[in-house]
Amino acid sequence: MSERQKALLVLEGHIIDSMMLPKLMDLVMDLGGAFDVQELRVGQHKTDHSICRIEVSAADPAALDEIVRHARELGAQVVSEQPLQTEKVTAAGVYPEGFYSTSNLPTYVLLEREWVPVEKQEMDCAIAIDRLARKAWCVAFPDALPGMDLVVGHSGVRVVPLERSRQTEIFSFMASEVSAEKPKKLLISKIAEEMRTIRAEKGRILVVGGPAVVHTGAGRYLSWMIENGYVQVLFAGNALATHDVEAALFGTALGINLESGLPIEHGHEHHMRAINRVRAAGGLRQMVASGQLKSGVMKSAIDHGLEIVLAGSIRDDGPLPDVITEMGEAQRRMREAIPGVRMAIMLSTMLHSIATGNMLPAGVRTVCVDMNPAVVTKLADRGSWQSIGLVTDVESFLRELASVLESGTDG
Repeated sequence: MSERQKALLVLEGHIIDSMMLPKLMDLVMDLGGAFDVQELRVGQHKTDHSICRIEVSAADPAALDEIVRHARELGAQVVSEQPLQTEKVTAAGVYPEGFYSTSNLPTYVLLEREWVPVEKQEMDCAIAIDRLARKAWCVAFPDALPGMDLVVGHSGVRVVPLERSRQTEIFSFMASEVSAEKPKKLLISKIAEEMRTIRAEKGRILVVGGPAVVHTGAGRYLSWMIENGYVQVLFAGNALATHDVEAALFGTALGINLESGLPIEHGHEHHMRAINRVRAAGGLRQMVASGQLKSGVMKSAIDHGLEIVLAGSIRDDGPLPDVITEMGEAQRRMREAIPGVRMAIMLSTMLHSIATGNMLPAGVRTVCVDMNPAVVTKLADRGSWQSIGLVTDVESFLRELASVLESGTDG
């Protein structure tokens, strides 16, 4: 019988309440390996770190390599760490075979015996290395250029799992569950508390908005949040901006009167007439500057200097001149706007929210609001400690959120 292959791993941090240790044990057993806990020191206080030295073994080198590879993704460190391996890009937009595919969790690479943080952390990218500058960063396919050094394999890479929030516990309380029966008032009040903290600390809050924000009459609440400094970045598509302008010009959204809820004669033409007005003006900013656009989410966003990215799709009417119709350029603009964002609020727009979620580092607080539980499940499943999903209509959510923010805002 051949001798079993072994590796010594170390877990350090809040490894009990973040489930790192039990997840590692389950992983080893699921992959047919075995483990031996050689040392376990548990922190005595909630701010103390714990440490565990655990030996894992498998029947052959390939099985052990698979265990170690998955263990790294949980945050385990290999005691005898192998050096980082890289290969050069030979064709623009093509990673070398065997490239390291990133997660959205904080990641470090071993450069000359020093663990260097990976910048611009994003899931489903590769890691570029500049050894002279001792820098590492995530690079998407379009930005992979010939001659770039990219990480291949899993040696010399360390992933740090998120720990339970010890400041805003609401982002761990029921955060991983998706249900229409959550205590929404409590959740919204805690979300508002976090938003106040971010605003006070000059942080950035991102809103990803769908046209339902306008259709439900909730635009006024989002405008209030923008005007009072609770939003710094806005991602949306052609539809939100178009129907927002329609509401400002005609008082309708898709031809439905926003006050009475009744269809207006020839109202189905209103969104097309709104698009035509914007195109005639040259764009949304020009329409605001000329005084033609006097209200609405887009006016508030423009007046208060938000970073705005409107990304188009094949189904768009028009589109508005401000809408980016080239996908790669839209992704690039979104990536440029994300640094410094501490909270993302995703409002009834599945595709834009998924796109944004894929670009966000795992530590960004995310709040997903949608009537469809499947959408909320997909977007809220980004780590148990930093995501909240609410199955509710966007008007109720924004009305309550604006009310709580206003009642707690110092004059």
